Amino acid sequence: MSSAAREVISVHIGQCGTQIGNACWELFCLEHGINADGKMEGKLEDKSFETFYAETSSGQYVPRALFVDLEPTVIDEVRTGKYNKLFHPEQLLTGKEDAANNYARGFYTVGKEMIDKLLDKVRKNAESCDGLQGFMMFHSYGGGTGSGFTSLLLDRLQQEFGKKSKFHLPVYPSPEVSTAVVEPYNSVLTTHCTMENAECAFMVDNTACYEICQRNLDVERPTYSNLNRLIVQIVSAITSSLRFDGCLNVDLAEFQTNLVPYPRIHYPLASYAPILSVDKMHHEQMTVEQITNAAFSANNQMIKCNTREGKYMACCMLYRGDIIPKDINTAINQMKAKSDIVFVDWCPTGFKVGINYHPTTVVPGSDMAKTPRSLCMLTNTTAMGQAWARLNGKFDLMYSKRAFVHWYVGEGM
Repeated sequence: MSSAAREVISVHIGQCGTQIGNACWELFCLEHGINADGKMEGKLEDKSFETFYAETSSGQYVPRALFVDLEPTVIDEVRTGKYNKLFHPEQLLTGKEDAANNYARGFYTVGKEMIDKLLDKVRKNAESCDGLQGFMMFHSYGGGTGSGFTSLLLDRLQQEFGKKSKFHLPVYPSPEVSTAVVEPYNSVLTTHCTMENAECAFMVDNTACYEICQRNLDVERPTYSNLNRLIVQIVSAITSSLRFDGCLNVDLAEFQTNLVPYPRIHYPLASYAPILSVDKMHHEQMTVEQITNAAFSANNQMIKCNTREGKYMACCMLYRGDIIPKDINTAINQMKAKSDIVFVDWCPTGFKVGINYHPTTVVPGSDMAKTPRSLCMLTNTTAMGQAWARLNGKFDLMYSKRAFVHWYVGEGM
């Protein structure tokens, strides 16, 4: 490990962000051998936990995380749940009234009262870091808190921490499963704000995750906790090289450099392989070539879009586990030779590789099998335009009739 600590502060916003946060810290505690009460199991072997945890003088490990929601019910579950001893009580911030699926309430009226309290906590967390890498935000595009409050927070973070990376993991409104009628409004409004203020957003779409759970993990009726455990593996892969040893480590700043050709095109498509249920695992070989192939297939993508119709601008491959660089080169050369993987003509090389020796950890009792090697692939492809086009279409349909607009105007837009 490098001697300089590289910390990341996670901010979980709204109901969606909080529920992903629960799955996140469940996994990170397992990866670093930290119990639900914040104590380390066994003796301290390395400092890999420092990215996500701060160590107190009493030997407690406290996550560098903030949970914020404009209404209390979801975060109250964290306060009374299994991991209630893990978090500092001041890290769980709740308001009195909900943003009610309304971007304007999250951004203007209700959010304004919370933002200073949250920024205070962010500053306090940032001051306890030696080398803050940046922020990871977890939220949804469709909710009121997830869209409005996130936009407000990003505005303020940009003013105070302009040089630090701000990464997102937004849950994109899925084409089939909608949880709110005004999702298109909230999503378009928050996207316009985050376009300028965030460096990189790894979007996840509920429908795509549902299908992966049904098809690959044989879960007939996936719940949100099934989806969240899948999403969290991507977060873990993205940050694994900050925490664990490997022969090709990828810094958070390197993602931006390699994945974002122009500042506004910062929405990489994430895919993950192998996603296997425990029953199937023993019948699969899972060679480097196979998992590389699988990552390029539409079945393993976290967003519904047809990559065959688009061109790739950049591709970042994050391998974990028992991996030999020579195998990766062979696998990538085979992928380059395929006719359906087309790169734009101004970006001929296109592949960035990260190799990490720490294999994937899975939560006991979850549907995913623990595999000796895995790959998280982030690609910047023009096919993402399809996802935005879908959303803009819905926005235009509603806005042409000015439907639901009075709720936003009434809250000060």
